[in-house]
Amino acid sequence: MADTASRIYPLDKIRNIGIIAHIDAGKTTTTERILFYTGRTYKIGDIDEGNTQMDWMEQEKERGITIVSAATTTFWKDHRVNIIDTPGHVDFTAEVERSLRVLDGGITVLDAEEGVQSQSETVWRQADKYKVPRICFVNKMDKLGADFLATVKSIEDRLGANPAIMVLPIGAENTYVGNVDLLTRQSITWGSEELGAKFDVKDEVPADMKDQVEEYRAKLIEKIAETNDVLLEKYLSGEEPTVEELKKALRAAVIEYKLVPIYAGTSLRNKGVQPLLDAVLDYLPSPMDLDHVEGINPKTNETETRELKPEAAFSGLAFKIQNDPHVGKLTYFRVYSGKIESGSYIYNSTKNVKERVGRLLLMHANEREEIKEAYAGEIIAIIGLKDTITGDTLCDESKPIVLEQITFPEPVISLAIEPQTKSDQEKLGYAIKRLTEEDPTFSVKTNHETGQTIIAGIGELQLEVMVDRMKREFNVLANVGAPQVAYKETYQGSTEAEGKYIRQSGGRGQYGHCWLKVEPKPRGEGNEFVNAIKGGAIPQEFIKAVEKGVWETLENGVLLGFPLVDVKVTCYDGSYHDVDSSEVAFKIAASKALQAAAKKVPMELLEPVMTVEVTTPSEFMGDVIGDLSSKRAQILGSEDKAKATIIKAIVPLEELTGYATQLRSMTQGRASYFMVPSHYDVVPKNIVDQMLAKSTFTGRVEE
Repeated sequence: MADTASRIYPLDKIRNIGIIAHIDAGKTTTTERILFYTGRTYKIGDIDEGNTQMDWMEQEKERGITIVSAATTTFWKDHRVNIIDTPGHVDFTAEVERSLRVLDGGITVLDAEEGVQSQSETVWRQADKYKVPRICFVNKMDKLGADFLATVKSIEDRLGANPAIMVLPIGAENTYVGNVDLLTRQSITWGSEELGAKFDVKDEVPADMKDQVEEYRAKLIEKIAETNDVLLEKYLSGEEPTVEELKKALRAAVIEYKLVPIYAGTSLRNKGVQPLLDAVLDYLPSPMDLDHVEGINPKTNETETRELKPEAAFSGLAFKIQNDPHVGKLTYFRVYSGKIESGSYIYNSTKNVKERVGRLLLMHANEREEIKEAYAGEIIAIIGLKDTITGDTLCDESKPIVLEQITFPEPVISLAIEPQTKSDQEKLGYAIKRLTEEDPTFSVKTNHETGQTIIAGIGELQLEVMVDRMKREFNVLANVGAPQVAYKETYQGSTEAEGKYIRQSGGRGQYGHCWLKVEPKPRGEGNEFVNAIKGGAIPQEFIKAVEKGVWETLENGVLLGFPLVDVKVTCYDGSYHDVDSSEVAFKIAASKALQAAAKKVPMELLEPVMTVEVTTPSEFMGDVIGDLSSKRAQILGSEDKAKATIIKAIVPLEELTGYATQLRSMTQGRASYFMVPSHYDVVPKNIVDQMLAKSTFTGRVEE
């Protein structure tokens, strides 16, 4: 059991931070160095050797990427730092989204040669959404082509941030040895021994950098002074503010998102990490700086606030579910206010249920220590919660509050999965239940036409990892189909249609009859069912059956078997039979009415469209653009960067099957691409006609 006294840190000495970046920018390596220098680990983990602390899943070690965000607690200069290392791959964007929701600050890691890459932009926008103050760390300064100032320029241009350059690198590429701290004019250099744990600090600047240091120091002071009236007055009167005054003003500016401090280093070569840790303490907010959190009182629907203090009423947010082979379901939890004790009862205000807290754990990646209670500002894991899922608020029942929920992107790709044996069928059900609890972007449904189980997600890699986890963690042997694009259907106009189901078979018959009005809604607004029956034309118990038939048909589609979206369905008339009417008959009648409506108004098929960014050597640019154009792409533009060209386009996902292989063969293996879901758009009529010609979909409802 952990010693409670040593754990309770004053709120201003706590930092909850996340490490966010594009894939391969060096997030996990940076986190590993932080753990080593803060004494949390005694050996530096290496991604290439598969022995990192934070990437502990088998799939992460094999692929050398982060899949699940890992949480850890460490200590630096009498501060407690809770760190979450998030994935960089766009398929695991949900992990980034939910981590950012509970963090107070972030470190954005950038590659010094690549600058701001596409996924860096995506995570930056996610951090903007939750107003997370950030520091930038320009990593890989030892890499060929590393350019610190060009990277800072791309932060300004592509992210729209206001960078405050805190250090200037001494050397670059293979001559990089350390940095000059602009505020103190000190040179900090690392030797190759001691794994970077020791470094030299000198109160002098390399002779050839003096002019540059003074120039950038003046710019930094001016930038900081502009955010603070008192300092600005001092600065304009020709008096230089002290380093302490500048640090204090910079901290306030970072917390208000006015400035983003920029640091440099190379995590793999163990240089530049300690000043970054100091900057986390100096400039990123503690729970105290954020003061309060807002939510809705579920009883009154009024906005309420909670002060982020241990004395306030208890509240917090469950931001991640993880299934642990040893202890079962772990709920990762950010305590916003008050305290939580093991063995106590707490209230889930999102679901309106009481939950019992089994045990509380302080996490270190996948190792853990048990604690008796947790306080405001802490990030912990809870064992024993049954109904709580990602995004649920847990609070004190006498003072309920629902905190802002987490939103996730919709699935755009799916595949069929078939268990090989009867026992695999049962295991598959259990595995899918567990995995959908863990990942909110992973969904499952049954195709009534074929009886197949269809799993859906936001990328092929995500689905591949999920199938792999089913095999390894849950021992499910299953056959998997090829990935399919998640299309959607919608009506193009309004109409009214009748649905009748009458069957006589010797004894008691079946009778269901309803009139439905179908209207399209604006894109993205979802489906709606309205009961407008007057005078008991259909008895109340059968209206529920009509609604059930409507929802089932909307889910299974009427054109090609894809879900119907953005439709308002109103049931306004019908009739019934005293003896023969049944729920099943009305359910089928509702389905028939929706299918009849599809024959009266044109139907549209919608497909997911992706934003694609291809980085290619300039000599292949024409070939790449020509190939994209043949894929119904809309080219948005291109920009030159060193010897490469970055082409931006929006392309239907259907056209991108196997694109990685095509791109490699077209560019001698030298180009790479990145894609992220953009929006849904109408499929051209000629392609819909081809799909209809091949389709075996009948649109039958289960009788």
